[in-house]
Amino acid sequence: MSILDHEEGLQLKEIQRLEGHTDRVWGLAWNPATGGAGKPAVVASCSGDKTVRIWQQGSPSGSFQCKAVLEDIHSRTVRSCAWSPSGKLLATASFDATTAIWEYIGDDFECVSTLEGHENEVKSVSWNASGSLLATCGRDKSVWIWEVLAGNEFECVSVLQGHTQDVKMVQWHPSMDVLFSCSYDNTVKVWAEDGDSDDWHCVQTLSDSNGGHSSTVWALSFNASGDKMVTCSDDLTVKIWGTDIVRMQSGDGNATWKHLATLSGYHDRTIFSVHWSREGIIATGAADDAIRLFAENDDGLVDGPIYKLLMKKDKAHDMDVNAVQWSYSDNRLLASASDDGTVKIWELTTKPQTLKSIKMEHPEDDCVIHSGAPIHVM
Repeated sequence: MSILDHEEGLQLKEIQRLEGHTDRVWGLAWNPATGGAGKPAVVASCSGDKTVRIWQQGSPSGSFQCKAVLEDIHSRTVRSCAWSPSGKLLATASFDATTAIWEYIGDDFECVSTLEGHENEVKSVSWNASGSLLATCGRDKSVWIWEVLAGNEFECVSVLQGHTQDVKMVQWHPSMDVLFSCSYDNTVKVWAEDGDSDDWHCVQTLSDSNGGHSSTVWALSFNASGDKMVTCSDDLTVKIWGTDIVRMQSGDGNATWKHLATLSGYHDRTIFSVHWSREGIIATGAADDAIRLFAENDDGLVDGPIYKLLMKKDKAHDMDVNAVQWSYSDNRLLASASDDGTVKIWELTTKPQTLKSIKMEHPEDDCVIHSGAPIHVM
């Protein structure tokens, strides 16, 4: 049974506050190979203190402890971290213009490769579904694609120029080798490889002219099936996009992404992070120190999807929420990272008594007031 069957009684319960970083925490990454089959859950966090911390859960229901501190490699802020699909390698992107690759060897993490090439700050790093490709992006407006070779060697196979400003995030599609990047230039770009020439090129740009954002796009995430994408922005909106996944899988160039819905009226400060759980719940983290959860309202009353606010967790942190990420192994575990220097682990549970409505702090004509009311598609 899905937890959404009890959506009117949902609550986000703080399980643990993880302390140890001495500066703001920028990014999070759950290890996809942990948390199931008797393997303790592991989450990585990266910070302005130039380190990455590895947190491991003591038991399926136990507390998280800091298992390792990865340091002395990066000389500036570590902005992003990402585990390979196998969970054996961790990539960390830094303002020192490098991306480090760490491997768990014996009982310790060892830096086995350092990728150089960006002119300045590297903002994000992402592995493709097979672990054969790595993408990085940075303040130099470029997106780099690296091929993973034998022996932990990496070769840059393409440098993508198309954004006109700082690129905030790169993210591979969950099942296909199609890359997405979002930028300070207010756009999301879709990159694919030409099967004839092996050259990578931009196949679509999502901008305000086709339903996109009007300010910096900070982050994006995909649903479990990969046919929908969510983006968040400095324009205080969250946008849902959809595609024909069958045509996309066939390599049809007309399988473009289309704007489906806009969630507005919920955030009054920048939305820095968004993540879509495998159970269909969208989490957002923003500069108002809060975490919000949204889900599709599947009541069949209108054409196309509409979305509703499930809940808002006020003062989730003492400062900006920079990252939110759902666990791969447990759809009810959410991690968040903040300018307050902490990581928090949350559990999505049901309340003993069902609440009938959710009070909105900033209701507008185009947003819901009660938990069951829809958001208008814009």
